[in-house]
Amino acid sequence: MLGFFNQPEPFADQKYKDLKAQCKETGQLFIDEKFPTNYHSLFTGGNQKISNIQWKRPGEISEKPKLFVEGTSSGDVHQGQLGNCWFVAATSCLAIHKALWSKIIPEPDEQEWNDEKPDQYQGIFHFRFWRHGIWVDVVIDDQLPTVNGKLIFISSQSKNEYWSALLEKAYAKLFGSYEALDGGGLEEALVDFTGGVAETVELQTPEYLESEDNRRALYEVLKKAINQKSLMAAAIPAESSEEMEARTDTGLVKGHAYGITEVKRAGLEGTGLFGMFNQDKINMIRLRNPWGKHEWNGRFSDSSPEWQKISESERKKMGLVFEDDGEFWMHFDDFCKHFVTVSVCRVVNQSIFSVNKTWEEGKLHSAWVPPMLAGGCANYKDTFLKNPQFAFSVTKTEDDVLLSLEQKTTDRAKKNETIGFHVFRVEHNRRTRMHEPLPVISSSKFKNSRSIFMRLTLSKGRYVVLPCTFDPGKQLEFLLRVYTDESMNPLHLTLDSPETLGGFCGLCGSSVQLGARVRFVRAHGLEKQDKVGGADPYLLVKCQNETVRIHTLYDTVDPEWKELESVLFFKTKASTPITVEIWNKNNIRDTFMGKAIVLASEPCENKAMELPLHGAKDNDPQPPGRLVVTVTVRQDVDTF
Repeated sequence: MLGFFNQPEPFADQKYKDLKAQCKETGQLFIDEKFPTNYHSLFTGGNQKISNIQWKRPGEISEKPKLFVEGTSSGDVHQGQLGNCWFVAATSCLAIHKALWSKIIPEPDEQEWNDEKPDQYQGIFHFRFWRHGIWVDVVIDDQLPTVNGKLIFISSQSKNEYWSALLEKAYAKLFGSYEALDGGGLEEALVDFTGGVAETVELQTPEYLESEDNRRALYEVLKKAINQKSLMAAAIPAESSEEMEARTDTGLVKGHAYGITEVKRAGLEGTGLFGMFNQDKINMIRLRNPWGKHEWNGRFSDSSPEWQKISESERKKMGLVFEDDGEFWMHFDDFCKHFVTVSVCRVVNQSIFSVNKTWEEGKLHSAWVPPMLAGGCANYKDTFLKNPQFAFSVTKTEDDVLLSLEQKTTDRAKKNETIGFHVFRVEHNRRTRMHEPLPVISSSKFKNSRSIFMRLTLSKGRYVVLPCTFDPGKQLEFLLRVYTDESMNPLHLTLDSPETLGGFCGLCGSSVQLGARVRFVRAHGLEKQDKVGGADPYLLVKCQNETVRIHTLYDTVDPEWKELESVLFFKTKASTPITVEIWNKNNIRDTFMGKAIVLASEPCENKAMELPLHGAKDNDPQPPGRLVVTVTVRQDVDTF
């Protein structure tokens, strides 16, 4: 279900199977010349920061080395002399999601040390990571940095287990050195491990500390995310080296991430016969400490009086159980109070063959290129529309939309540009770039981080995402991803003006004379179509062989379009009218309710019109009702 159809690209043009076959033929263990055993692979710029380092293969460090000892677990990984707790935390999270390891550590049996097949070992391993929209296969040798015969970076709890140390080396190679992993965000590694989209929520803000409604909304977000098999972790960052791995008064540990393994509501014991009355429901969250010890000791901990108020039968019914050591439950309010951040990585499953298909994806690989496509943010009113633009549709009445913007950087030591994006609601049939600002639905935060994420709830309609750097004039490649529940009709808007219309392959077509935008405000006095509610009207808007549908409004004969419901036509003949038909949606056959004619042939700006309805044919009786629209007509079509 989680596999990919295309083979990953070999990183640095190194092909694992070919290199391993060469080693087997020559009888020599693999030596990776593209990530050599020197200080340049350890430290940025080659500055020596740890003395007496020796590179050793696992067989030189411990007896009977293994890739895995009794599988993987979140307690396997121990951080070494490198500030990459973010990477360690992500690795711990992944250790409990076995299905994902087939992506990251391919063919584990073939890569394992095997006493029965000693020639299977050639000192070469490979791992896969997601980078900027594609999977890459990274080959390494198994020479690891040690001091006094001990690993100086990541190690496993089992002294002869090496999957975590080798994974760390492959990740370091991807970014150029081990030191490049010093400092980072948990969400970065989760994305690189899964190809998902990640967001980090800051809990120690008034938004959550002071608002029960916001905490309740966040709880529902996390509950939906875990039901979708998302990876989630919470953390209390250490603000200094002295605080690293320090315990708080409540037993929580600073400086590493706790995996989130369940989100559920629990019922407390009630009063009366069998405790059936006055049962309170509380929001609970289950976490796992990667160490398997130092658990939460506050309220609803497993030895607390609050925990005893949840009957054993209720615990079983609600699934309030502990699957292994290190797990504990918390009241969700306590979770928001004591943890600082929570990271959610949604693993995107798009396979049409999967019963667990989760998202439709729109993807744009593009770049900010001055002077025409690098206009900066909305602070720069004269230029900010001069950025790449990407259109998509929401086809449900309401949909959760995920947006992720990632700048394509290969050097983690290089400072990121400050990036973000704006979301606009546009005409239902827009196919050209915006040249005037339409209503901004939302704007992301602008940060100098590798990626920016936003989660929105949008109503049915057409939208444009405009990704941008904060300041204009920057040149940088990026990847924009948009996810919805249903088909989104994605389109990279590249045309500044409409192409020649008609003709064959653009030949012998007619030139555009004017552009006309019609915005729908309301209709009133429509004829009732049924006894309950009156009608379920929708619009069909037609002009020059193009038809656009405006979605259904229910139970009304006086529909009002509160959102920006509009269409944009480019006409080759100014006199061609725009016809707006009103139909009533039925289960078997939709019924015609009337049509209005919008001439839209003379230039005007937001002209209000109240139009009578006509029958389907010229000699049909005039149906009741009127349609109210605003119309903008321009001969300079490049201004829309």
